[in-house]
Amino acid sequence: MPRHLPLADVRVLECTGNIPGAYCGKLLVDAGAQVVKLEPADGDPLRTWSASGDLVLGPGEHAPLFQFLAAGKRSVVSDGVEPPAARDLVRGADVVIVDGTGGWDLARVRSLPPPGAEAVVVSITPFGTEGPYVDQGVQANEFILQALCGSIQGRGWPGQEPLQAGGRVGEWVAGAYAGFAAAAGIRRLRRTGRGDEFDVSVFEAMAVTMGGLGAVLAEVLGEDAPAAGRSLEMPSIVPTADGLVGFCTITAQQFADFLVLIDRADLLDDADLASFAGRIRRREEFLEMVHGWAAVRTTAEIVDLASALRIPVAPIGTPETLADIDQFRERGVFVKNSLGHLQPRVPYRTSAFEASPPGAVPELGRDTGEVRWLVRERTARPGAPVDQRPLHGVRVADFTAFWAGPTATQLLAAFGADVVKIEGLRRPDGMRFSGGRPPTVDQWWEWGSVFLASNNDKRAIGLELGHPRAREVALRLIEGSDLVVENFSPRVMANFGLEWPDVSDASSRACMVRMPAFGLDGPWRDRVGFAQTMEQASGMAWMTGHPDGPPIIPRGVCDPAAGVHAAFAAVIALESRDATGRGVHVEGTMVEAALNVAAEALLEHTVRGVTLRRDGNRGPGASPQGVYRTAGADEWAAIAVTDDAQWPSLAAAIGRPDLADDPGLATRPGREARAAQVDEAIGSWVAGRDVGSAVAALRAAGVPAARVTPASELPDDEHLRARGFWEHVRHPVAGGFRSTGLPFRSRTAPSGWVRSGAPLFGRHNREVLAELGLGEREIAALAADGIIGDRPAGL
Repeated sequence: MPRHLPLADVRVLECTGNIPGAYCGKLLVDAGAQVVKLEPADGDPLRTWSASGDLVLGPGEHAPLFQFLAAGKRSVVSDGVEPPAARDLVRGADVVIVDGTGGWDLARVRSLPPPGAEAVVVSITPFGTEGPYVDQGVQANEFILQALCGSIQGRGWPGQEPLQAGGRVGEWVAGAYAGFAAAAGIRRLRRTGRGDEFDVSVFEAMAVTMGGLGAVLAEVLGEDAPAAGRSLEMPSIVPTADGLVGFCTITAQQFADFLVLIDRADLLDDADLASFAGRIRRREEFLEMVHGWAAVRTTAEIVDLASALRIPVAPIGTPETLADIDQFRERGVFVKNSLGHLQPRVPYRTSAFEASPPGAVPELGRDTGEVRWLVRERTARPGAPVDQRPLHGVRVADFTAFWAGPTATQLLAAFGADVVKIEGLRRPDGMRFSGGRPPTVDQWWEWGSVFLASNNDKRAIGLELGHPRAREVALRLIEGSDLVVENFSPRVMANFGLEWPDVSDASSRACMVRMPAFGLDGPWRDRVGFAQTMEQASGMAWMTGHPDGPPIIPRGVCDPAAGVHAAFAAVIALESRDATGRGVHVEGTMVEAALNVAAEALLEHTVRGVTLRRDGNRGPGASPQGVYRTAGADEWAAIAVTDDAQWPSLAAAIGRPDLADDPGLATRPGREARAAQVDEAIGSWVAGRDVGSAVAALRAAGVPAARVTPASELPDDEHLRARGFWEHVRHPVAGGFRSTGLPFRSRTAPSGWVRSGAPLFGRHNREVLAELGLGEREIAALAADGIIGDRPAGL
């Protein structure tokens, strides 16, 4: 396979000490970039971080997570305030990634480059560089951000403590967004000579992926939106005779098939049980029948039976079992790094090049004095507007549906691509029918809140792809496209005659990004899979839930995570195509994106032999950490003490200075050992206060705290509003509402990312087909024969 890596000439300076920045750098080094870590004298904090406890590292040993994130990078130590060597590296870099570590932030980078030098600067911080929470000095780790973004409030049973999603998934997704922005910025830099700044907010990335859909639902439906409450999926993860298995029943047909699976076809006419709300009311009855059926069957037996009925199903991935799952083993999903430890491979495969294998893990300062980058003087090219978006001039044929695929193509559209969404008349994007109005409402298929939030800035045609003449139209569209993106199961595009050979025959310069759930080969190739299935199989669910209870899915984050990874791979494919003149085939599976995001638990097991597991709302790196019920009805305060210096401040704030005087509680391990005592003290204080005053008092004392915010209230968050995160959309049917934007600011999009709302079904049939050279008679004939249309068939 050719080894021309698309970013081989790109210089990246990484000044970070947290997961998002390090993962952004990893994505770039995997695509060939030269990534240099600029570290303080005591090193990147991740060098000594382990989620399983304190590390004592010998010569040549490295922390599990650091091995994964730093492989293939170089290390330079910056031990002065502003040493000349560090300044020269900043000035010579094409991309600079900062998160405040070692004093390197966006403001400092802005002050260094001389006039005429351009670079892509990516800043990744909890709240961005500006806004009320920054001005107020609000402190936050992932747990606090999950409370703010609407994630925690909706997870768990009604009346019980709401739960976090384990594994710091929000930080990983923020890193993926930053990687996409950096790659797109590189493309713009190469073509226009202009750099850019991306001010990435981890909070906003989590708002998009972990709470924003609930907010958009409330915005679109207004008073008709269902009341927000806590829930868990049923069915979901169930104990078997030899382990755990996970189900996902998104559609009514899947739930009916599930009842047949568990030998309860007698309940097929039970309308109450068929509804999600009904199952919650009758959860004890429902879970008893499901658990009883599964308890006498093995996981493998259940997976085979459910797969035959096309019910999304998977064994629950654990740190011990992940590497032995047949789909992952046969596809070579896990590779050994330079130290001999297993880790997930790069989450995409391509026909044009083999992504870099894991390189050596750098010793601290190994390359100090050895890396010398000359400043690359760049001047803006004539005719390149200052606000030209990175993907200006790129056309995308978008065959995606649901959430993961549309997330990818919406990113491409926001960054300037002309995206044409193709929907079947008989099988439109299923998200048109989810989270919207009932069928009694005129044009009810235009109200789906997930669809409205995931398809902005696109054009749309309704094309019945099962018809031979429709295939001809699709191929003409592909002929004029730079990218083709799809996320169906592999057999669907094969049935349409639109696989890679067909695309390549239509245009030798077209790239194709395929996003199957599990891959284009392997024993799971043709299985149905949704985000919940990926979370179950990848180990994400293993890290979420109470320690004495079953794993719980994080809920949905795999869809946008897969979409962002696919968008990154799409940009890399375009860069490869432009360098070689040949289109590129890319396979970016949902589950392999999830495995990268969930990598830490596997790394801890393979490197240290430790099995991480769910621990409720507690987590590594903070103690105490939890949610505490306040005086309001179902109002909770999230609190996290992230360093020992905050502990006396917390003790004073809750009127317990005696706790600060207790030497056994002075350190995090000591507080962890007496967590019940600490929680009782905090809970007693919080219970007598409303959530607002409790959070305000703790923040004033310098303690990270937040209200556990319902997703529906996110549009009123003062920080998100001040940063312009919410985009005002006008839709011809759904009217005006606020939709999630993108989790970063950019110089090229000063007024926001959304230029037009999601398209009506078939809205651009005539416009797009005319661009393909079809005359009015041909277009009318296609409409008369039911090959194109402006409403779903049968509705």
